[in-house]
Amino acid sequence: MIKITQADRQQIPLIQDLAKRIWPSAFGDILSPEQLAYMMDMMYSNSSLQEQMEKKGHHFLIASEGGKAMGFASYELHYLGIPDLKIHKLYILPEAQGKGIGKKIMTYLEITGKKTGMDNLVLNVNKYNKKAYQFYLSQGFTKIRDEVITIGSGYVMDDFTLRKGI
Repeated sequence: MIKITQADRQQIPLIQDLAKRIWPSAFGDILSPEQLAYMMDMMYSNSSLQEQMEKKGHHFLIASEGGKAMGFASYELHYLGIPDLKIHKLYILPEAQGKGIGKKIMTYLEITGKKTGMDNLVLNVNKYNKKAYQFYLSQGFTKIRDEVITIGSGYVMDDFTLRKGI
C-alpha cells in the first residue's frame, strides 16, 4: 500500500538521498552534468531545504510503499498570494514509476488544495522531460505558458507552466 506522510527537518537526509537517486535519471539526458550538480546543490543542500521548509512555507511529503521511501513532493499554499497550490517538486524513483505513486501524490495534493480553499494546482515541468509532461497532462493539467527562469551561474530552467483547476 502506498502511504503519503508529511516530512520535516528530520527527513532532509532522506529527501537528499532520493533526489540524488532520481535526478540523474530524470535529467541526465536534458541537463549538462555541471548544471545538474549546480541545481542539486541549489535546491537540495541542507541550508536550502531548511529554508524551503522554515522560511518559504514549502510542505514536503514522502511517498512510501512497504515502509520504503519511493519518492517525494513539495508544495506551497497561496502561491504568489493567490489561491493556488504550487507543486514545487514531485519525484519518484525510476524503479517505482508506473505503480500509481505519482497519482496518489496528486490525489493527496488535490484534496489538500480543496480543504485549504485553493482554486488550482500549478507546477513547472522541464520542456524536454517528456515523461513527466505526459504524466501531468494525463492528470488533467493544461499548459498555460512557456517560461525560461534564470537560476544563476549562466543556467536557466526551460519550462512549461501547467495548471489544473480543483
